[in-house]
Amino acid sequence: MTETPGRVLVIVPAWNEERNVGHTVREIRAANPYYDVVVIDDGSHDATAAAATQAGAVVITMPFNLGVGGAMRTGFTYAQRHGYHRAIQVDADGQHNPADIEKVLAGLETADISIGARFADVGDYEVRGPRRWAMIFLARVLSRVANTRLTDATSGFRAAGARAIDQYVRYYPAEYFGDTLDSLVAACHAGLSVTQVPVAMRPRRHGASTQGTVGATVYLLRAVFALSLAVMRRARPVQPHAPQETVA
Repeated sequence: MTETPGRVLVIVPAWNEERNVGHTVREIRAANPYYDVVVIDDGSHDATAAAATQAGAVVITMPFNLGVGGAMRTGFTYAQRHGYHRAIQVDADGQHNPADIEKVLAGLETADISIGARFADVGDYEVRGPRRWAMIFLARVLSRVANTRLTDATSGFRAAGARAIDQYVRYYPAEYFGDTLDSLVAACHAGLSVTQVPVAMRPRRHGASTQGTVGATVYLLRAVFALSLAVMRRARPVQPHAPQETVA
């Protein structure tokens, strides 16, 4: 295993994002040249992998689409096997501002997981209707589980310290939205601490979200169900991982 404790791994899950991913990778590298970037090409049908490679990222190509959870678990496994002690998810569509990475990473000084929160009085990102109500409900439930006030439990802009990376390698569900919620509950049950940092969201640079309003609402309702099961699941304390062989 190659130890890289001082460096940061930025994990970018990407599915059919050839028009966005190159710009996102270049923005990350411009924010701090010491960030290492790995793009998980999640079974794309377009030139996502080529665009990410041309922008300077390490690319791991999945044979088929696993969803965000599967992609992130792959990214965290890469981080663990290469000895990174800090890793952070940045979406390929450009909505997460790489200029805020350092701010979110700063949360790891006091917690194992740091969430870049969209609904914390910073920026003008807004969600209305049932989706907004579900997000408020989910945040309140997760606040009780995490024993700290959270306003955005479904944000994917989140950083993980060494203990959280180990936890995510063992358990990271694949379900969209369920990945952020279930993984957070499992981490809390394992004894990990959570904090949040206010960040502003940006609109996508190109294309549309993979989830429309109706689809996102349905998934959030499914997330509520998945969260209920996760909360009832027995706690599993985090254990140090055994050293593993380095992979290319």
